[in-house]
Amino acid sequence: MNLHALLLEREAANRPVTVGLIGAGKFGTMFLSQARLTKGMHVVAVADLNVERARAQLKSAGWPAEQYAAASLDDALKRRGTHITANAESLIKHPDIEVVIEATGIPEAGIAHALKTIENGKHIVMVNVEADAVAGPLLARKAKAAGVVYSLAWGDQPALICEHVDWARAAGFKVIAAGKGTRYEPHYHRSNPDNVWDILDKYLNITDRKSINPKMFNSFVDGTKSGIEMTAVCNATGLVPQTNGLAFPPATRFELAEVCKPKSAGGTLEKEGVTEVTSSVYRDGKDVPHHLALGTYVVIEGETEYARKCFGEYAMLPDKTGRYAALYRPIHMIGLELGISVASVALRKEPTGAPTGFRSDVAATAKKDLNAGEMLDGEGGFCVWGKQVPAERSLEQGYLPLGLAQNVKLTRDVKEGECLKWSDVAYDPNDLAVKVRREMEAAFARPNTDA
Repeated sequence: MNLHALLLEREAANRPVTVGLIGAGKFGTMFLSQARLTKGMHVVAVADLNVERARAQLKSAGWPAEQYAAASLDDALKRRGTHITANAESLIKHPDIEVVIEATGIPEAGIAHALKTIENGKHIVMVNVEADAVAGPLLARKAKAAGVVYSLAWGDQPALICEHVDWARAAGFKVIAAGKGTRYEPHYHRSNPDNVWDILDKYLNITDRKSINPKMFNSFVDGTKSGIEMTAVCNATGLVPQTNGLAFPPATRFELAEVCKPKSAGGTLEKEGVTEVTSSVYRDGKDVPHHLALGTYVVIEGETEYARKCFGEYAMLPDKTGRYAALYRPIHMIGLELGISVASVALRKEPTGAPTGFRSDVAATAKKDLNAGEMLDGEGGFCVWGKQVPAERSLEQGYLPLGLAQNVKLTRDVKEGECLKWSDVAYDPNDLAVKVRREMEAAFARPNTDA
């Protein structure tokens, strides 16, 4: 509860938290819109391969042109301005930048930037949950060994869910399930950048289709993003995936405790202590009222009669038996809230969620029958979607991580719904992301090992 006070202390000492942002996309730009207004925080540099786009993004976020006109990093530090560059390595290596935010969304780039940031003794806030799903447990372990903080990004749903779980456990409650809401129907797993509009037009009023990236949006629709985000939650909290991954049961926000409890207690879950994503659409295609499509939740158990009585007395959204109850947050504010992570890692040396083990993975899964010789096109594309699987099974079966299923050629035919394996593709063993992932698999050969 004292981050603002700590930021004001740094402001008063003329020693603001210095930040370098890599990636001026939507998430990064939302952060920039608030960072400019946050006392005690100084965005020294923004790195993006498209410098002109970065300038346009800063302008759209309300930044005066003179504020991002710094000719160099040193000039930006001297004048309390911001330097725009295409060279991410320059801000990573600059000795006066404390925190690096990785917001490219590209797994290979995120892994490379994280490694360099850790090597240079800086804290890293990993907006790039795609990279975290591929190698986060190893990156967090390396950061800890180097004496720096690796953190998930506040404002994104995984970090918010981690906070729910931490709150529950710190208050002495057993966590039954945690997760988020989304829009889901079983056929969504086959959606691709061409037909995703058939789904998007039902609930989003997008008048200018050129304004969005359909491949990126499709990763939210086809189930991939849910698998990635719940993997991040499992690896950070100790919750585990269900054997068959996410089931996406429909539920209103008031039914969370009834739906997201074990089947043995009348719910839909395989067991307690898992992640689940609820759907805002019933299986007949009708919308769920009071759904949680943009929110997050945790379901807890009252282990005493007294606690269960309190659930009812204080409107804790209990199930019909009164044994379980839910707490939810209806929305998340994406990059507008990211400053919480930056302040936390810099001022408290504390992450807003970070991997502590390898418990969950995201397996590349065929959207259709695939043929040997086809090139995989990665997240949100035409070939594969990302399914959450237990890490132990992923290691045993040699599943190909979704984050590395890009620009690699299939070496055998794969049926729709089948999880791809490393042995199914011609990958480059010398690729940095591949090497880091293989290193992680070796380091966490026994899942649930603490970092």
